Amino acid sequence: MSISTYMTNEELTTFLSVKFPEAEFRQGSQYLEMIVTNSTLHMVATFLKETRELAFDYLMCLSGVDFPEFLTVVYHLESTSNKHCMVLKAKTENREKPVLDTVCDIWPTAEFHEREVFDLLGVKFNYHPDLRRLFLGDEWGFPLRKDYVDDVHIVER
Repeated sequence: MSISTYMTNEELTTFLSVKFPEAEFRQGSQYLEMIVTNSTLHMVATFLKETRELAFDYLMCLSGVDFPEFLTVVYHLESTSNKHCMVLKAKTENREKPVLDTVCDIWPTAEFHEREVFDLLGVKFNYHPDLRRLFLGDEWGFPLRKDYVDDVHIVER
Protein backbone atom coordinates (compact mmCIF):
# COMPACT_ATOMS: atom_id res chain seq x y z
CA MET A 1 0.00 0.00 0.00
CA SER A 2 1.44 3.35 -1.01
CA ILE A 3 1.12 6.44 1.12
CA SER A 4 -0.07 9.55 -0.68
CA THR A 5 2.20 12.57 -0.38
CA TYR A 6 -0.10 15.29 -1.73
CA MET A 7 1.65 18.65 -2.01
CA THR A 8 0.07 22.07 -2.24
CA ASN A 9 1.26 24.44 -4.96
CA GLU A 10 3.46 26.19 -2.41
CA GLU A 11 5.00 22.89 -1.31
CA LEU A 12 5.60 21.88 -4.94
CA THR A 13 7.33 25.22 -5.58
CA THR A 14 9.59 24.80 -2.55
CA PHE A 15 10.42 21.18 -3.40
CA LEU A 16 11.15 21.88 -7.09
CA SER A 17 13.01 25.17 -6.66
CA VAL A 18 15.64 23.42 -4.55
CA LYS A 19 16.36 20.96 -7.37
CA PHE A 20 15.85 23.44 -10.24
CA PRO A 21 16.78 26.95 -9.03
CA GLU A 22 17.05 28.21 -12.62
CA ALA A 23 13.40 27.38 -13.37
CA GLU A 24 10.73 30.04 -13.17
CA PHE A 25 7.66 29.40 -11.02
CA ARG A 26 4.28 31.12 -11.26
CA GLN A 27 0.98 30.53 -9.58
CA GLY A 28 -1.56 30.17 -12.37
CA SER A 29 -5.29 30.52 -11.86
CA GLN A 30 -5.47 26.88 -10.75
CA TYR A 31 -2.11 25.13 -11.09
CA LEU A 32 1.49 25.84 -10.29
CA GLU A 33 3.38 26.66 -13.50
CA MET A 34 7.03 25.71 -13.89
CA ILE A 35 8.82 27.28 -16.87
CA VAL A 36 12.01 25.59 -18.09
CA THR A 37 14.38 25.96 -21.01
CA ASN A 38 14.43 23.57 -23.92
CA SER A 39 17.80 22.24 -22.77
CA THR A 40 16.44 21.15 -19.37
CA LEU A 41 12.97 19.96 -20.41
CA HIS A 42 13.70 16.23 -20.62
CA MET A 43 15.67 16.13 -17.37
CA VAL A 44 12.94 18.03 -15.50
CA ALA A 45 10.17 15.86 -16.99
CA THR A 46 12.00 12.69 -15.96
CA PHE A 47 12.45 14.02 -12.43
CA LEU A 48 8.75 14.96 -12.21
CA LYS A 49 7.69 11.46 -13.13
CA GLU A 50 10.28 9.34 -11.33
CA THR A 51 10.56 11.16 -8.00
CA ARG A 52 8.31 9.36 -5.51
CA GLU A 53 7.15 12.52 -3.74
CA LEU A 54 6.02 13.96 -7.09
CA ALA A 55 5.07 10.93 -9.22
CA PHE A 56 3.58 12.93 -12.11
CA ASP A 57 2.57 9.82 -14.04
CA TYR A 58 -0.30 11.24 -16.10
CA LEU A 59 0.13 13.71 -18.94
CA MET A 60 -3.40 15.15 -19.18
CA CYS A 61 -2.77 17.57 -22.02
CA LEU A 62 0.05 18.81 -24.23
CA SER A 63 -0.43 21.91 -26.37
CA GLY A 64 1.53 24.59 -28.16
CA VAL A 65 1.31 28.37 -27.83
CA ASP A 66 2.61 30.98 -30.26
CA PHE A 67 4.33 34.06 -28.81
CA PRO A 68 6.04 36.82 -30.85
CA GLU A 69 9.62 35.63 -30.28
CA PHE A 70 9.25 31.95 -29.46
CA LEU A 71 6.82 29.06 -29.17
CA THR A 72 5.97 27.33 -25.92
CA VAL A 73 4.80 23.78 -25.31
CA VAL A 74 2.55 23.36 -22.28
CA TYR A 75 2.28 20.07 -20.37
CA HIS A 76 -0.58 19.58 -17.87
CA LEU A 77 0.50 16.90 -15.40
CA GLU A 78 -1.20 14.94 -12.64
CA SER A 79 0.01 12.49 -10.04
CA THR A 80 -2.65 9.79 -9.84
CA SER A 81 -1.17 8.47 -6.59
CA ASN A 82 -0.43 11.77 -4.83
CA LYS A 83 -3.40 13.70 -6.26
CA HIS A 84 -1.52 16.89 -7.11
CA CYS A 85 -1.36 18.65 -10.48
CA MET A 86 0.90 21.17 -12.14
CA VAL A 87 1.76 22.75 -15.50
CA LEU A 88 5.21 22.44 -17.07
CA LYS A 89 6.08 24.92 -19.83
CA ALA A 90 9.08 24.77 -22.16
CA LYS A 91 10.09 27.65 -24.41
CA THR A 92 11.74 27.13 -27.76
CA GLU A 93 14.79 29.27 -28.45
CA ASN A 94 13.23 30.97 -31.45
CA ARG A 95 10.30 30.97 -33.86
CA GLU A 96 12.28 30.16 -37.00
CA LYS A 97 13.43 26.68 -35.96
CA PRO A 98 11.45 25.69 -32.87
CA VAL A 99 12.87 22.52 -31.34
CA LEU A 100 12.32 20.65 -28.07
CA ASP A 101 13.19 17.15 -26.92
CA THR A 102 10.36 14.64 -26.95
CA VAL A 103 8.80 13.45 -23.71
CA CYS A 104 6.99 10.48 -25.25
CA ASP A 105 9.60 8.16 -23.71
CA ILE A 106 8.45 9.49 -20.32
CA TRP A 107 4.71 9.80 -21.01
CA PRO A 108 3.76 7.64 -24.04
CA THR A 109 0.57 9.61 -24.63
CA ALA A 110 2.74 12.55 -25.70
CA GLU A 111 3.51 10.82 -29.00
CA PHE A 112 0.34 11.97 -30.79
CA HIS A 113 0.12 15.29 -28.93
CA GLU A 114 3.64 16.16 -30.10
CA ARG A 115 2.71 15.22 -33.66
CA GLU A 116 -0.25 17.60 -33.46
CA VAL A 117 1.94 20.47 -32.20
CA PHE A 118 4.44 19.68 -34.97
CA ASP A 119 1.70 19.63 -37.61
CA LEU A 120 -0.07 22.83 -36.58
CA LEU A 121 2.77 24.96 -35.13
CA GLY A 122 5.94 23.45 -36.59
CA VAL A 123 7.69 22.53 -33.34
CA LYS A 124 10.13 19.69 -34.01
CA PHE A 125 10.64 17.17 -31.23
CA ASN A 126 14.11 15.61 -31.12
CA TYR A 127 14.14 11.81 -30.71
CA HIS A 128 10.42 11.45 -31.46
CA PRO A 129 9.85 7.92 -32.87
CA ASP A 130 7.40 8.98 -35.63
CA LEU A 131 7.38 12.75 -36.13
CA ARG A 132 5.25 13.37 -39.20
CA ARG A 133 2.19 15.41 -39.99
CA LEU A 134 -0.98 14.19 -38.35
CA PHE A 135 -3.74 16.14 -40.12
CA LEU A 136 -2.30 18.18 -42.98
CA GLY A 137 -0.25 17.45 -46.07
CA ASP A 138 3.33 18.60 -46.48
CA GLU A 139 2.25 21.48 -48.75
CA TRP A 140 0.59 23.22 -45.80
CA GLY A 141 2.46 25.58 -43.55
CA PHE A 142 1.68 25.76 -39.85
CA PRO A 143 -1.86 27.18 -39.58
CA LEU A 144 -1.91 27.88 -35.84
CA ARG A 145 0.99 30.29 -36.07
CA LYS A 146 0.02 33.92 -35.81
CA ASP A 147 2.05 34.80 -38.90
CA TYR A 148 0.40 32.11 -41.04
CA VAL A 149 -0.91 33.17 -44.47
CA ASP A 150 -2.34 30.77 -47.03
CA ASP A 151 -3.20 32.44 -50.35
CA VAL A 152 -4.60 29.22 -51.81
CA HIS A 153 -7.17 28.52 -49.09
CA ILE A 154 -7.54 32.20 -48.18
CA VAL A 155 -6.69 31.62 -44.54
CA GLU A 156 -5.11 34.63 -42.93
CA ARG A 157 -4.23 35.58 -39.36
